[in-house]
Amino acid sequence: MNIVAKDIMNTRFHTLAPETPVNMAVMKFKEASREEGRKVFGMMVLDEAGNLVGMLSMYDILLFMRPKHIHIWGRMDDIDIAGLVDMACEKTESILVGDIMSPEVITITPDTHKFTILDIMIKKHVRRIPVVEDGKLLGIVYISDLFYDVLDRFAG
Repeated sequence: MNIVAKDIMNTRFHTLAPETPVNMAVMKFKEASREEGRKVFGMMVLDEAGNLVGMLSMYDILLFMRPKHIHIWGRMDDIDIAGLVDMACEKTESILVGDIMSPEVITITPDTHKFTILDIMIKKHVRRIPVVEDGKLLGIVYISDLFYDVLDRFAG
């Protein structure tokens, strides 16, 4: 069977705007996780016209919050970690999604074969790929969608 993106993509997804403060984006991640009944780790970022302009993932947020010089501090037992986390959380009020999102987004078309999608995900180390046709966002394929599609084949 020739399974392609449109056969396995999710058409229900959550998005952010580049102008959204990061602290509000974190709240949207929490809301989306409650709505979906599973943890949401990334969202697509759309401009006012609905064009895909980036992706924001938990990795982008954590990378922003990580202290810049943590790699040279050595031991952490003499550092006020709680204070560092509080400072990082306060910074998220003035930083926008567009400032920390990944602007280079790999996309696929609805007719991209599932093994091509899997190959892209493995080679590019991505867990989600937006499905776009003629500039319009149609859905998103998660690596778990591919995994469970394969599991369904074993179950018959």
